[in-house]
Amino acid sequence: MVESIPLSYYLILSAVLFTIGVVGVLIKRNPIVIFMCVELMLNAVNLTFVAFSRYQSVTNPQTAIGGQMMVIFVLAVAAAEVSVGLGILVSIFRNRTSINVDEIDLMKG
Repeated sequence: MVESIPLSYYLILSAVLFTIGVVGVLIKRNPIVIFMCVELMLNAVNLTFVAFSRYQSVTNPQTAIGGQMMVIFVLAVAAAEVSVGLGILVSIFRNRTSINVDEIDLMKG
């Protein structure tokens, strides 16, 4: 069943997810929602990596693991990004009692 789904469907789905993430980052003002949109964009890229990896495994089985390894690295970077970002948000909330993006314009303590 997986072989019957063309690569272009996965790439279209990935592009739609990435576009939704970009629009969310540009429109939303809540930093938590912005982090979620960034995660959505990273997962769209992960879907592309896995789709290309699956496509390559059909043509050349020896190079199939590269895309999946990149997904693991992207997930590790995303976890680090979320932990650092949430730490910064907690610090800002303690100092200013607001985490609205429009109100956070200066990076001074």
